[in-house]
Amino acid sequence: MGTVRSGVRSGTRDDRGGRAVWAVWAAAIAVYLLAVTQRTSLGAAGLDAADRFGIDPGTLSLFVFLQITVYAAGQIPAGMLVDRYGPRRMLLVGGLILGVGQGVLAFTGALPLALGARALVGAGDAVVFSAAMVVVARWFPPRRVPVVTQVTTIVGQLGQVLSALPLLLLLHAAGWTAAFAAAAAASVLSAAVAGTVVRDGPRGWRAPPPVSARTMLRQVADVWRRPGTRLGFFGHLGTQFSMMTFALLWGLPYLVSAQGLDPLVAGSLMTLLVFAAVVVGPLVGVLTARHPMRRSWILLSVIALTAGTWTAVLVQPGRAPMWLLVVLIVVLAIGGPASVVGFDIARTTNPGSTLAVAQGMVNIAGYSASVVVLMVMGWVLTALGGFTPEGFRVAWLVQYPVWAVAVVGILVTRRKARRVDAARGIAPRPLRDVVRRRPASPTCGRVAVGVPEQ
Repeated sequence: MGTVRSGVRSGTRDDRGGRAVWAVWAAAIAVYLLAVTQRTSLGAAGLDAADRFGIDPGTLSLFVFLQITVYAAGQIPAGMLVDRYGPRRMLLVGGLILGVGQGVLAFTGALPLALGARALVGAGDAVVFSAAMVVVARWFPPRRVPVVTQVTTIVGQLGQVLSALPLLLLLHAAGWTAAFAAAAAASVLSAAVAGTVVRDGPRGWRAPPPVSARTMLRQVADVWRRPGTRLGFFGHLGTQFSMMTFALLWGLPYLVSAQGLDPLVAGSLMTLLVFAAVVVGPLVGVLTARHPMRRSWILLSVIALTAGTWTAVLVQPGRAPMWLLVVLIVVLAIGGPASVVGFDIARTTNPGSTLAVAQGMVNIAGYSASVVVLMVMGWVLTALGGFTPEGFRVAWLVQYPVWAVAVVGILVTRRKARRVDAARGIAPRPLRDVVRRRPASPTCGRVAVGVPEQ
């Protein structure tokens, strides 16, 4: 997720929610969907990339390392650019950057140029997501923004389906250059459409004054000091990285090389990862809305479920049965929607003036963890002889220390957040009352903007 800022309305009647909004939204989401396709394309083509550039797993992980590092580092700058120049221009620029990055990757055989191309993909991805979310915030009525944001994220993630199956089929049928050139052309075309169709805001919308760099730095410090922000940070850290590591790079090579699956079967499982997230997302949203004071339990439960499922797969003496691999895919899919709980905690524990900074800070957590795990797994695989079953078995163990850090961080920051709640007369309902559906007391489960909720 990126940072989101909305403007203010003037006294004139605007056209939020009107017919024009759907054309604007469709144009924006098309650029975002293809950004996700470009983001995950190397995960589907990881083995082909290793052959094309003659590299080992450690060097292969550099591709995604650069891409995700640039994406994570670009969260707050991307939001500032969108605020200053508007989503129409930045969707156009972001889509063109993605197209250039994939175009260079399509035609080059030089490793340095290929690495630079993936860095461009990370930069374009950061800009496009921030711009797409601003389109939602500006064009839809406030009561509909949460739902439309969830739908936007779900539709965007379908871009992973395009990289897991159509791009993979084109890659094997027509070759590397044709496949990545087609992906580049699609992003350029969608950017051109967005530049024509999207407007920066509906009638009556007025941009807020820009925020200075000094003010932004002060806001970053203020946001981090809030326990709720740190709680969302560690929640995002622990729930997202395993799914991202699997989807972005190591999932398909693991399924093919370690589990012995046909590449198309493995690609189908990667597609299941997306569709499972689409199904699970609304369920996680309902739980979050119904139990705002128990959101940390959602985070801890998903971390425990993910770690437990990976353990069941890794202790298998040989290849895991297909049913267990399907379970693993479904459990990994839960991590994406669960990580959004971290954004919800940040939303309700920060005032609107610093919401963009808080969301960007939370978003950095999961992607930073993904970068670390991707790189270390690459080193482990290289040290153990490449894409071997035993190499992958050891490499996946890198995840466990990250989960441990996340769990400790959640428990510590939750305790601090609840102390802030208690000082303001807010306390979570006893779990037995929640289970028995007893009505809450006046001081239990109250919701207030700027007050940490767990």
